[in-house]
Amino acid sequence: MVRPRLGAPGLGLRPPRPRWRTALTSRLASALVLGGMATGTGCRSVAASSTAQNSVPAASLVPVSENRTAGPWRTLFDGTSLAGWHNFKTPGAPATGWSAVDGLLVRTGDGGDLVTDREYANFEFELEWKVGPRGNSGVIYRIDPTADVTYISGPELQILDNDRHPDGKNALTSAGANYALHAAPTGVVKPANSWNAIRLIVNGQHVEHWLNGAKVVEYELGSDDWEARRTSSKFANSNMYGRAKRGFIALQDHGDRVEFRNIRLRELP
Repeated sequence: MVRPRLGAPGLGLRPPRPRWRTALTSRLASALVLGGMATGTGCRSVAASSTAQNSVPAASLVPVSENRTAGPWRTLFDGTSLAGWHNFKTPGAPATGWSAVDGLLVRTGDGGDLVTDREYANFEFELEWKVGPRGNSGVIYRIDPTADVTYISGPELQILDNDRHPDGKNALTSAGANYALHAAPTGVVKPANSWNAIRLIVNGQHVEHWLNGAKVVEYELGSDDWEARRTSSKFANSNMYGRAKRGFIALQDHGDRVEFRNIRLRELP
């Protein structure tokens, strides 16, 4: 049966709305308006809300740790000094080869890897880095203080100019990779002389590498898969590699100029 269109010529007017429905509609409308005023949203339309959601800045899309017992974020570089840092194996001595330059932490000469004064076990670590053409560096974590060099004990999140450095041709040693063990995807790192953002999560045996808002590597220290990768890599004869439960965090001196900023960390329980 075809329902006639109400209000069409010759078909009469729309039946009057029952009073109870009119009153209910009025009360609902009032509640929506008051609710919007209370939340500060006013009478924003669904279309406007959808537009707002689609315009979220890319940086805010990076997931935040769901662990509500994590400690507060702490800045690890004050922009003017190397307080809180020292060259590996020389605690208490002034750092060499690294400088605070115009608010940046910069590798400016020979000095060796720069490590935190404190040791850390479980944490989220963030910074931004920039290298020149063919530049190479890294963030090495849970470094055993008794190791001869940082990379013998601590896994490394690779920092690299993928386009010009030979290591960029191999996904296992490209920017964002767990150096020599877990490959990073292509198309995430920005070119030389651009700022890149990393986020390193180390929680128990679980590790995540984030690069420019994308999770590029994830692994479990000591797992069967991890052990198979280690024994097939350059670290096969290093029994200290990846074993420490806590240790220093290092900015690697690989002979190239590298700049860092916005270095911060929060500890996880």
